[in-house]
Parts: sequence; structure tokens; C-alpha cells
Amino acid sequence: MTSSSTIRVAVADDQELMRSALGMVIRSQPDLELVGEAVDGRQIVSLCRERRVDVVLMDVRMPHLDGIEATRQVLALPDGPKVIVVTTFDLDEYAFAAIRAGASGFLLKDARGEDIVDAIRVVHAGHAVVSPSTTRRLIEHLVASPAPDRGEAQRVLDGLTARERDVLLELATGASNAEIAKRLFLSESTVKTHVGHLLGKLQLRDRVQAVVLAYEIGLVRPGT
Repeated sequence: MTSSSTIRVAVADDQELMRSALGMVIRSQPDLELVGEAVDGRQIVSLCRERRVDVVLMDVRMPHLDGIEATRQVLALPDGPKVIVVTTFDLDEYAFAAIRAGASGFLLKDARGEDIVDAIRVVHAGHAVVSPSTTRRLIEHLVASPAPDRGEAQRVLDGLTARERDVLLELATGASNAEIAKRLFLSESTVKTHVGHLLGKLQLRDRVQAVVLAYEIGLVRPGT
């Protein structure tokens, strides 16, 4: 019998070898359960409609429906799963599109098994995981994008309290709750509360999307 604490994982990848390798990693962990596999985007959307899935490991390039659109569709389902994109392509457009589609993680297929397992647990707990190289390239991509809309930046700020604005700016630096608490002279629990409130107000799934938003609208730039 599956424990209520078991994380139910599905894998979507058009390569049988990759599905098999990820399946072995998942089955090796007592707190993870492999509940299904899909060979394309359509299959993973159907699987998530039919079964309870907590986390999907999603390939990007798949036939019929790619991983970016499949991510949008599974996240739109009632009680939809969290998504970790696992791909061979460490390219700006894939990382950016996956995160904008709502993915909570972005890892490369050469990641170690223990890193993938850790990512599943972290994402299931409500956090985000993005490979360091992808984070760097993502920020470079955002910095090189067209000038931000200052009106949109003001609209975002107007919807937040002064303390939530401070926390958003700190989130954009990649700081942890502990680091934000130290910088703003708050308790970690208070910081966690502020993070939850601002994510809810801005309709963001996680901290990574908050970072993307802060750079997109020009709230922060490198070196600030």
C-alpha cells in the first residue's frame, strides 16, 4: 500500500532508454513511486487526467505535443502536478519557456540520479529547482531582452505592501529565506509568510517565477 507521504512521479520522454533510466532512479527510493510513463505530450496530459500525479519529469522535444505545451496543460488540470523539465538542451528559450509555462524545475539530462531525486522532493515541497548554468543563462537572457515596461513595474509594486516589495527585491537576488531574514531583520517564519503572500498576489507558482518577473519588469538589474 502506498503511504500518504509517498511522492507519485510520472515520466514523459520519447526515448525509451531515458524513461527506463529515470524509472530506475525513482524506483530506487522508498518515498517515490513511479505511477506512469508517457512517450509524448499528449500521453502525459491524459495520464495526469486519469491518475493522481504529484511530480512530472518532462522532456521538452516530444512528438505530437512538446513538453512546454504539455506543461501548460497539466498545470491547468484541477490539482495538477508540479513539473520538472529534464532535457539535453541547455538553451535560453527552453529554460525561459518552461518556467513561463509554470515548470518548477529545469534540469539537464546529465544530472546525477541523486540530484534528480533531490529535485523531485524539493519541488514536491513547494520550492523550485533550476540548474546553476541555466539560472545564469536565464538571467543573461532577461538582461538582453527589450527595455522593461515601467508602468508594469509600478503596477506590480502598487499591489504589494512595503515589506513584500522588500522581500521581492531580495528574492530576485536568489537569497534564501534565512538570508532575507538576516538582511531585513525578520524571522524566517515571517519571511516565509511574506513570500507566500506576494506569490499569491502576483499569481506566481514559486520563487523562480518571482525572479523572472523582477528581471522582466526591470525591478532589478545585475549589480543592483
